[in-house]
Amino acid sequence: MRVMAQMAMVMNLDKCIGCHTCSVTCKQAWTNRSGVEYVWFNNVETRPGQGYPRRYEDQQRWRGGWILNKRGRLALRAGGRLRKLLTIFANPKMPGIDDYYEPWTYDYETLTSAPVQEHTPVARPRSLISGKDTKISWSANWDDDLGGAPDHGEKDPLLRDIADKVRFEFERTFMFYLPRICEHCLNPSCVASCPSGALYKRSEDGIVLVDQDRCRGWRMCVTGCPYKKVYFNHRTGKAEKCTFCFPRVEVGIPTVCAETCVGRLRYIGLMLYDADKVLAAASTRDERDLYEAQRQVFLDPHDPAVIREAEHAGIPRDWIDAAQRSPVYALINTYRVALPLHPEYRTMPMVWYIPPLSPVVDVVRDTGHDAEDHGNLFAAIEALRIPVEYLAQLFTAGDVAPVEAVLRRLAAMRSFMRDINLGREPCEEIPARAGLSSEAVYNMYRLLALAKYDERYVIPPAHAEQAHGLEELATECSLDYEGGPGMVGSGPFGEASGGIPPLAVENYRMLRDRQTADTIAAPVDKGSRVNLLNWDGKGRPDGLFPPPRDSGEHGTEPKP
Repeated sequence: MRVMAQMAMVMNLDKCIGCHTCSVTCKQAWTNRSGVEYVWFNNVETRPGQGYPRRYEDQQRWRGGWILNKRGRLALRAGGRLRKLLTIFANPKMPGIDDYYEPWTYDYETLTSAPVQEHTPVARPRSLISGKDTKISWSANWDDDLGGAPDHGEKDPLLRDIADKVRFEFERTFMFYLPRICEHCLNPSCVASCPSGALYKRSEDGIVLVDQDRCRGWRMCVTGCPYKKVYFNHRTGKAEKCTFCFPRVEVGIPTVCAETCVGRLRYIGLMLYDADKVLAAASTRDERDLYEAQRQVFLDPHDPAVIREAEHAGIPRDWIDAAQRSPVYALINTYRVALPLHPEYRTMPMVWYIPPLSPVVDVVRDTGHDAEDHGNLFAAIEALRIPVEYLAQLFTAGDVAPVEAVLRRLAAMRSFMRDINLGREPCEEIPARAGLSSEAVYNMYRLLALAKYDERYVIPPAHAEQAHGLEELATECSLDYEGGPGMVGSGPFGEASGGIPPLAVENYRMLRDRQTADTIAAPVDKGSRVNLLNWDGKGRPDGLFPPPRDSGEHGTEPKP
């Protein structure tokens, strides 16, 4: 047993409203620079849909991820060293700008400086790449709310085998939102694809990063990543990708996308896993067994043997405690309601999803029956407008049994808690039919519906004894170079957060202080204000509410 730690995320798709707040804040923090206008480290897709980049899941075309060769061994779908050598100067298995979209702005100068005329002037769209007038025909959220479904919906690669079960007629259409970031896989194919060794996986927390000094712009990593979450900066000639906001995570702060999520659907926690089992799990012959194989790689942080081996491996005790309190572990292994995205790519992804249950309730309600009755809910799971087969194509390589089991647990939780909230005697049969105890159902409900900030984000801070290694790794971040975000003036973590000194022993806590305190350059009255993004929901900080007026002014004081 070789115990290692990995930061991981779970997203509850039942709570995503498709507001794109996570995408916008990530864009502002990390990809608001020249050369990455088309890049979205975080994006929210409407499913069914083609995704971003267009049809990224079609691995017959893009050749991403791993496959098993004739000897049953893992091999890159895009080919090994010889193929890479032959195509190193011309790699065709990669999305073009049309598969992403040509970023644009508008000719506002014409609009604002046009003379008085009979017709209203128009600000034409202008390409940010060529600077010429362009026609907008695709973007990162072109499928948003099924906007293009009549014309583009059937191009969804997942509908290839179940097209007869999905219809795009208005009265039968259903959609859900799928937020995506880099999966920070246990077996990342992007790392294995890089000829120059620029991509690497940090041993401390499993975050996958890019060493800009070593990157030569071969773009093999773009081909190798089946999720197409590695991007090419055409200005610098370097690869860039989601960093899991590692400067924030190292001081115990959640990622920007999680911090700003309106639906509070993201959970971040630490997972302990057996590194010696990863290769065998990824080499599982039947694709439908990959989900369960990856679950077996994760270790029980309460097991004394695991704790002993973790301490022997140098994992700090507070990290082990964090793994024991991890909401990610609870959702994946304790309650078993989270599923991996496309396990058939064999990369062992570490961003998992709770599939949506809402359409089941809608189906039952439309029949005039009680939508929360457990008998009706269990029977309606097979009647989803988006069939269970579609969810299985996303999360379990086509195996519907695990998806149905998850939906039954969620339905059981909803029905069981409804009786409690209405003051009725709870039916113990409901959780039993889903393979859970009543206590487990209540704890799962609390985590999914009521969890506080500290319960959703259990992130142990980095230790001072790890600082030297992390400092060296931090200087290799894809964003740590001249002109990167925050290098001058305001940075991605608040004003003056992007200063010249890299992460080091003496400024681990300083970064957190800058994140949570009023800034050094601020208006005079800034000290009396509250930054709601930094407020953890506890207490009543000064400035959250207006100060009480004198009782003699209006005769009453405002209520908080």
